[in-house]
Amino acid sequence: MSQLRQLLFKHPAHFCSLGFGSGLAPKAPGTFGTIAGLPLLWGMWELSISVAVPLIVLGFIWGVWCTDKTSKAMGYDDPGAIVWDEIIGVLVAGLPLMFFEIPMSSRLQLICLLVVFGLFRLFDIAKPFPVSWADRRYHGGFGIMLDDLLAGVLASLAFTLFLFFL
Repeated sequence: MSQLRQLLFKHPAHFCSLGFGSGLAPKAPGTFGTIAGLPLLWGMWELSISVAVPLIVLGFIWGVWCTDKTSKAMGYDDPGAIVWDEIIGVLVAGLPLMFFEIPMSSRLQLICLLVVFGLFRLFDIAKPFPVSWADRRYHGGFGIMLDDLLAGVLASLAFTLFLFFL
């Protein structure tokens, strides 16, 4: 753990890859990384979809580079402590919040955040197709990021269904 703490501040790529420190959680770092993404999602809530999507794409591209750098520094292909992929995944899962322009002041705000969180974690952990396929097929920074991006897409679709049934 102390080696990870030292790595955290060694380079900005490591700081982001390790989810600003949330990936250092001794148990369930992916869950803590997803929680670290929720304030970013909340901050993006008021953005238009035409602004949010490019920001997420840039975050994905940045993530490919920084997670690859951090995984090489750690000596593992996809270490659990790397959680930038969870952060981007939960942002993707929350895109319907912006697309359907759900007001932040609505009483559904907390419920929506919890549902997005739960759906993303479900698809990230269960790894249904195509998440499992990407997890096996791709490695390095791109592989680290891709499976969580796909889990975010599936969670986004499921969340859209949830919104239609409200």
